[in-house]
Amino acid sequence: MYNILTLNKISKIGLDKLDAAKYVCADSVETPDAVLVRSASMHEFELDANTVAIARAGAGVNNIPIPACSEKGVVVFNTPGANANAVKELVLCALFLSSRKVGAAIDWAKTLKGEGEAVGKLVEKGKGAFAGPEILGKTLGVIGLGAIGAMVADGAKALGMSVIGYDPFVSEKDGVEVASDISEIYAKSDYITLHLPLNDGTRGMINADTLAAMKDGVRILNFARGELVDSKSIIDALANGKAAAYVTDFPNDEQLCVEGITAIPHLGASTPESEENCAAMAAQELADYLEKGVIKNSVNLPNAALPEAFECRTCFIHKEDEAFGTKVSAEAIAQGAAIRNLFSASKKGMGYTVIDTDKPLDTANIDGAIRIRTI
Repeated sequence: MYNILTLNKISKIGLDKLDAAKYVCADSVETPDAVLVRSASMHEFELDANTVAIARAGAGVNNIPIPACSEKGVVVFNTPGANANAVKELVLCALFLSSRKVGAAIDWAKTLKGEGEAVGKLVEKGKGAFAGPEILGKTLGVIGLGAIGAMVADGAKALGMSVIGYDPFVSEKDGVEVASDISEIYAKSDYITLHLPLNDGTRGMINADTLAAMKDGVRILNFARGELVDSKSIIDALANGKAAAYVTDFPNDEQLCVEGITAIPHLGASTPESEENCAAMAAQELADYLEKGVIKNSVNLPNAALPEAFECRTCFIHKEDEAFGTKVSAEAIAQGAAIRNLFSASKKGMGYTVIDTDKPLDTANIDGAIRIRTI
C-alpha cells in the first residue's frame, strides 16, 4: 500500500485515479510515500524520510521548496496545461474588463440604490465616466507562449485582435507574429498579458523602465504571478496616464482600491473542470512514478518514459553525472544480472538513472545516489 498525504481538498475525480486497493489518501496519513498539494505552502513543511514525490495540482510550484526536494531525492511534479482553458477564459474576460471599466461601473451603479425613478436618468448622465475602447483591431502582446499564452493568443485572434508574442523557447506560432526581442512587445502592444514563471530573471519585469518603453495608455493583464509587476511602478503609471488599466489575479494590499486596478482574487483556475483536470493529472503522475518509476512533468528531474513490462526495476536519483549509467550497468554485469533496459538522463543538475534487470540488484557498492528505489 502507498500512503498519499493531501494538503488541500483534492477533487474526488483525481483521487479516483488512485486504486483504493493500492493507495490510502488522507490529510492525516503517517509516513507518506507522496504528497498531493494545490496551493498550501510547503516551505515550512518537514518532509518525511519516506516521501519520494510531491505532485502539485496546478502549474505553478512557488509553494514548494524545489532545491530542498532535489537534495533529498524527492521528485516534484506539476500539471501544465490542465488548467489552461480556465485561465484563458478569465484572461479574455480581463481584456473587456480593462477596456470598459466594467468593475468600477458596476460599483458606481450600486450607489444609485434608493434613487427610485431617477436611476435611469442618473445612469445616462454618469455612464460616460466608464467608457472605453473596443478590442477589435487592437494589438495584444503575449509574453510567454506556453499552454495558457498560446490559447490566449488564439482566443484574441478570434476576437479580431492582432497578436504579437514573445517566448525565448518558441520561434513560431500559427497566426502570431513572434518577436525576437521582448522590447518589440512593449513598443507595439495596446494590451500586454503575462504568462511566464516567476524567477530571479522575471521578478519585477514590469517596472518603471519597461513601462516607459510601452505605448501611452497601455493595459496590462497579469494572470501569472503578482511579483512579475512592480507595484509602485504600475500605480505610478496609472496615476500619470502611462498605463490605462492593470488587471491582476494576484492583488496585494498596496494595489487594492487603486483607480485603474481591477483586483481579482486568484480565480484563474477556480473552475470545477480545472480542479478536476489538475487533480487527475497529478494523481496519475504519482501513480506512474510510484508503481513504475516513470517521470512526466517533473520540474526538477528529467522526463523518463520507461517500458511498461519489467521484472526488477532499480531507480537512482543523483547529481548530474554522465558516467552514472555506465557505473550502474557495470555493477549489474558484475552481479550476473541480465540488463533488460537502461535509462539515464539529467535536468538542471539532477540525474535520473533506471535499470531493468532479471533479478534484484545489490546497490551497496553504487556510490553517489541521493535516493535509490527498487520496484
